[in-house]
Amino acid sequence: MRARLILEDGTELIGNAFGATKEKSGEVVFNTGLTGYQEVLSDPSYCGQIVTMTYPLIGNYGINRDDFEAVRPYIHGFVVREHCDMPSNWRNTNTLDELLKTYDIPGISGVDTRMLTRKIRYHGTMKGMITTSEAPLAELVASLNQTSLMTDQVSRVSTKSVFSCPGTGHRVVLVDFGSKHGILRELTKRNCDVVVVPYNVTAEEIRRIQPDGILLSNGPGDPKDVPQAVEMIRNILGEYPLFGICLGHQLFALASGADSMKLKFGHRGGNHPVKELTTGRTYITSQNHSYAVMEESLQGTELEITHIALNDGTIEGVRNTAKNAFSVQYHPEAAPGPYDSGYLFDQFLAMMDTAKEEKKHAKTR
Repeated sequence: MRARLILEDGTELIGNAFGATKEKSGEVVFNTGLTGYQEVLSDPSYCGQIVTMTYPLIGNYGINRDDFEAVRPYIHGFVVREHCDMPSNWRNTNTLDELLKTYDIPGISGVDTRMLTRKIRYHGTMKGMITTSEAPLAELVASLNQTSLMTDQVSRVSTKSVFSCPGTGHRVVLVDFGSKHGILRELTKRNCDVVVVPYNVTAEEIRRIQPDGILLSNGPGDPKDVPQAVEMIRNILGEYPLFGICLGHQLFALASGADSMKLKFGHRGGNHPVKELTTGRTYITSQNHSYAVMEESLQGTELEITHIALNDGTIEGVRNTAKNAFSVQYHPEAAPGPYDSGYLFDQFLAMMDTAKEEKKHAKTR
């Protein structure tokens, strides 16, 4: 069946429909990963977006239960040059087409994804629509321009109730703004006693859990669309060691008095070089975000820059030594090949160790 990808500027790409046969709109973005399409599909940070994969062949190793980063995908559409309907892998259980049909997500293949990516890089991300309708282009563009992009993605993907993953080590409150399973895996691998809480948890509710540390997860959208989280972080900052990832990094910065901005086309892929300023070492990182912390807004705050993106110089990490808190814009849990960013979780544990010792000594004085 013929499918069409319509952009808000009137661009029309014609290809073949796969996945669900339905009309869906969202922000059109691109991901540069060569592999990991299942992790991309299931990352809650893509909620409300139509994702274009720049690598030309997608779906060749199928879908399996182990590689999901969330219980279900939240993307609004999938754009590929070619999708494979006969995957080959010993873990494969179903095809990309079957996965999209299961979760009612439309896909389009057979389009020039290189041209589309270059267009987004030049003009920036824009609204788009995947449809199998044969309606006139002008009518579809007018309909698309009347739609608004989502602003409530975090509430859609966050857990609705508190749950725990018991462990024998540090008790960590994981604030779920759209957390990937990889974060939970890294914490439980280090024997942490993890309590996962919704995005709208209050500072007082966190205090009642009596954690050793707080981890602010990744998530979709604009950090300014979650003002209650900024207020919670501001109220609790300095009471417990704190580690922020991606959206959690941006929320931590806002709570510390900094500001954020929307990037022209964002960072999405598994090959983004990031420099750690204290050591001069470069890490190859996994990233997925549209927003970044503004460097000039750090003036007058207690934040200092720890990491920068080598592609465009944007901030990739900050810390507040006085408040025992730090954050990174990229995904240290993702390990898109290298595992070298896992040390950040060890730093978080070391912070909790130190904080516990200081509390113990304070009680004996």
